[in-house]
Amino acid sequence: MDLVSLQNSLDNISFAVLLVTLLIYWVGAAFKNIPYLPTLGGTGMIIANLCIAALLGARWLNAGYFPLSNLYESLFFLAWGITAMHLVAEKMSASRWVGVVTSPVAMGITAFAALSLPADMQQAEPLVPALKSNWLMMHVSVMMLSYATLMVGALLAIAFLVVTRGQNVELRGSSVGTGSYRRKDNLTGNASYQLKRNQDNLQPQVSGDNGAMAMSWQDLSGSTSTAVLDAVTSAPSSASELRHAPTLSPQRLNLADTLDNISYRIIGLGFPLLTIGIIAGAVWANEAWGSYWSWDPKETWALITWLVFAAYLHARITRGWQGRRPAILAATGFVVVWICYLGVNLLGKGLHSYGWFF
Repeated sequence: MDLVSLQNSLDNISFAVLLVTLLIYWVGAAFKNIPYLPTLGGTGMIIANLCIAALLGARWLNAGYFPLSNLYESLFFLAWGITAMHLVAEKMSASRWVGVVTSPVAMGITAFAALSLPADMQQAEPLVPALKSNWLMMHVSVMMLSYATLMVGALLAIAFLVVTRGQNVELRGSSVGTGSYRRKDNLTGNASYQLKRNQDNLQPQVSGDNGAMAMSWQDLSGSTSTAVLDAVTSAPSSASELRHAPTLSPQRLNLADTLDNISYRIIGLGFPLLTIGIIAGAVWANEAWGSYWSWDPKETWALITWLVFAAYLHARITRGWQGRRPAILAATGFVVVWICYLGVNLLGKGLHSYGWFF
């Protein structure tokens, strides 16, 4: 079997499948009544994940080392990680919005790797001496998986901002920590929306007190709800502001609660992976270069990435941040991850730039 030809076919197939999958998810988001589109989208992601896994496996057999030594290999490994975490997040949330935000990124990565990189950068090359170590698999694979996981979590946070239209939506449910929602006795001047989420059979109830409005959804069967969403916005001061004030439907609030919850859980998974990867990298650096930390540009930005997501988790767990503020912090983390992964290497400087752009 010609493994090189197989790799060339698989990278093009994975791009084509992800392109079709992207269109399926976007059409499904625009036309929600079309049946089977969510199933087709999930199937497309599974096929793309398997194609990329087969590509990396063929690369491993052909080159004789774990395929994470150059930009082409790492891009496809990152795309594999994003599609894998997409499947996890979609299973947890059962929301088509996961695919709406993750499929464009996965497709863009595969398009860049398969169609934009020069042919010589796509070929497997002998490892440089510093990479001839078991740490290549142990450190780099964990770091790439952490990047993919954090990207998916950050993308869901961006989707939360889009769904809520940037409004200050406060959530009360399983996605907040010990310093989370604290109900105030006096709600005068605020509009409060509470949404209890169930699998089906939802019945709205509306109540008001002291100028505030509370809306809850309860299961007709009487079963216990699984989450509560509480969105607080400033009350309009005039009739004109009331007419033009943006409102969120209960469906949007329910979706916002789901996206926030899954984003928090996915980032909570990616952060330990990033921590382990950084520690493994420090041990490898000491073995290869005689120093645990040398303030290489890649190391510095890995630390910045760690601090950004550490601040996100700290703000949610102990400070009680909810809604828009942690979502903006996670969206910032998405940019920082890309700088750490790709931006540093575009400069062609430092110990981590071997075999890449310059």
